Amino acid sequence: MAAVPALPTAIRRLVPDRRCASVDVGVTTAAPTADTAADQASPAGPARRRWLAAVLVGVASLWLAFTAAHRGLSGRWWLWLAVDTVPPLAFLLVPLTLGAVAAVSRRRRTVALLAAVGLLLGAGLSGINVRWWHGGDGPAPVDALRVFSWNTGYWDEGGETEELYRVLRNADADVYLLQEYWYERGRPTEATLDRLRAEFPGYQVVVVGELVTLSRVPVLRQVPLEPVDLPPAIAEAGDEWRYKTLRTDLDLGGGRVLSAYNLHLPVQLSPEHGLLDGDFYRIMRAQRAQREPQWRALARDVHANPNPVLLAGDLNTTPAMGDRRKLPDGLRDASYAMPSPYPASWAHRPGWPPWWRLDWAFVSPQVRVHSYHFGDGRGASDHRPQELVVSLGDQ
Repeated sequence: MAAVPALPTAIRRLVPDRRCASVDVGVTTAAPTADTAADQASPAGPARRRWLAAVLVGVASLWLAFTAAHRGLSGRWWLWLAVDTVPPLAFLLVPLTLGAVAAVSRRRRTVALLAAVGLLLGAGLSGINVRWWHGGDGPAPVDALRVFSWNTGYWDEGGETEELYRVLRNADADVYLLQEYWYERGRPTEATLDRLRAEFPGYQVVVVGELVTLSRVPVLRQVPLEPVDLPPAIAEAGDEWRYKTLRTDLDLGGGRVLSAYNLHLPVQLSPEHGLLDGDFYRIMRAQRAQREPQWRALARDVHANPNPVLLAGDLNTTPAMGDRRKLPDGLRDASYAMPSPYPASWAHRPGWPPWWRLDWAFVSPQVRVHSYHFGDGRGASDHRPQELVVSLGDQ
């Protein structure tokens, strides 16, 4: 076949190249739209992701630093008492939330690592009862002791007296360890004590300052613990300020004696003053000066006491506070007999769920705890009562 002669150059410029046209059409069809191209060219998307990653790393780093500082300063520096009011559950929820959010971060490994270290440091401060499944020390024997410990709030103020007595009677305990038995603007009258004795016939009534112990079993000895280095103004203010621990030695029969410590430590700060108020810090430092001698007096007495020990009351101390290190050696938290995974006894406002555990019970190794739970104060107090069943082995 004869070859087709080449077209003149001028004509070839006027005739469209079909191959080029088809390629041009294909390229045009596959090309992104103007909006898509603008999105790809815009730095806003990657910038937002970088910003989010930087924020997450910063928050995780700050939380880790805060947790480490809390571990080192709580219970050692008086100013940290203001920080001690953080809900303990935050030491669990914050790192877990950071770890979950890390999945969408560009620096997920860094955030997850910081969150994990923060969780390891703070998990023991969260108030989670890791032994809630334990069930205590088995069924209670017939001679077990029912103990009811409660910060009752100020008596005969606010029209709550009848409900308060109703709660106490319904508990039907063998031993009552009651705190804050006083008036906000004065002391209970003798008539108040007379009614208390009338409401609980057959009980011995031991009263020191704001502390009341009622016992259906014989009381062998009663000792208000004497703090030796209180500030002079507090030491001279009256028994309700001076004595914050009342020890009663109870005769359980068969030569068995149980020392019951009824305890109410001073609150660490005043909620009536804001952070910008100088009185907030002055009061907080003064409260620290009251708390420390009480801790030391308790540790001294328990250390020298040969009897088995039950210590219960309002410690005004949360699971996150380093003040727990000041508890006497050899005592264990009775919450291993408590079915709640997060025991809490105090709410910031009436009607709010309780986020803080301020009320505690501790026992020495000779004491068996068969059950332990927080009851219902029925609005008579902002604290929930503690109810325990305990017993002793042979001494």
